[in-house]
Amino acid sequence: MSRVFVDADACPVKAEAERVATRHGARMFVVSNGGLRMSQNPLVEVVIVPDGPDVADMWIADRAGRGDVVITSDIPLAARCVENGARVLKHNGEALTAKNIGQVLATRDLMTDLRAADPFRQGGGRAFSKADRSRFLDALERELRAAAREET
Repeated sequence: MSRVFVDADACPVKAEAERVATRHGARMFVVSNGGLRMSQNPLVEVVIVPDGPDVADMWIADRAGRGDVVITSDIPLAARCVENGARVLKHNGEALTAKNIGQVLATRDLMTDLRAADPFRQGGGRAFSKADRSRFLDALERELRAAAREET
């Protein structure tokens, strides 16, 4: 049975992920270092990890593998999960795969270097939209169906 792992810090689609995972009967792990409300859903386990850099990421990467779906915007975590055979989605529904994760990592590194070179460079991503939420729901549905096919 597929499992869903949610990197819960700053995740805008936790409730949507829970709805879709529950519809598929998939166990879901919501991982954070605190500040989350416990779910009454028996398929959802809230995992509180100790404070520290990347502790939640390590918890997910150590467990996620083939047939699982990971929801994160953390690119290094996504790369580890893809390497382990998991399916990975960003919050906007963008799939991170073995084919595109190298380019996504390189772009992330380039942007980090550009920000470091210009400390006055401001900016961030665009606001999370209803269209992003809708794309995420469609993508998670597809990924859970594909993960279920992998298991058979």
